[in-house]
Amino acid sequence: MGTRLVRYLAQCGVASRRGAADLVRQGVVSVNGEIATNVALSVEPTDQVAVRGKEVRPAARTTVLMLHKPAGVVCSRRDPHNPDTVIDLIPAELRPRLKPVGRLDKDTTGLLLLTDDGDLAFRLTHPRYGIEKTYVALVEGGVAPEEIEALREGVHLEEGWTAEAKVRILDEARDRTTLEIRIHEGRKRQVRRMCEKLGHRVVRLERTEFGPLKIGRLQPGASRELTPKETASLRQAVGLADELITTHDE
Repeated sequence: MGTRLVRYLAQCGVASRRGAADLVRQGVVSVNGEIATNVALSVEPTDQVAVRGKEVRPAARTTVLMLHKPAGVVCSRRDPHNPDTVIDLIPAELRPRLKPVGRLDKDTTGLLLLTDDGDLAFRLTHPRYGIEKTYVALVEGGVAPEEIEALREGVHLEEGWTAEAKVRILDEARDRTTLEIRIHEGRKRQVRRMCEKLGHRVVRLERTEFGPLKIGRLQPGASRELTPKETASLRQAVGLADELITTHDE
């Protein structure tokens, strides 16, 4: 039994499965020299798969890197408007391969994952898999109990209601409050927008946990590869088998 083409492309780190399907529809993917048009096509390990004429294969060993993203750095491989990207902060030999898993705002700090495993990246960012991300937000003003409850139950943003969140107060000092907010969605600037909807501007925002991972003592700007145990726990959290690369479809 082979592997679906879109999953194979994701395992190669070409794109997420959704992005891989788009590449197939664009007619830039070939299998054994012939353009593939069926996103449900199954391929074998012996098949030659190419994207825009360049052969792609899953890495013998995939890499997952944890980075403590500092403020002022954007989450992209390159950005013409921002010279500083997260790719510049990781080891040079990994820069051609790794891509950020989701995004953190330019001014948001904390735990960011980068990987060459497109299948893992897809599952970590898709709401279907319910992976929690934990943020610590310093906001202006005191936050009333009814506002905490509103954040927990969901806030109405332009695109609709947010899902339920886990929220608690960590500290209250003068005219500012520190909140811990756990969400499993990944909407653009979601935590900031949720707080601002209730009238509390976010002064500082840090992501401290991603699924089973915690940022710990990793310093801003520093990165490290996940341990085998951490990688296994991350893959287990999204329902992937223990092995890094599989030749069987789900």
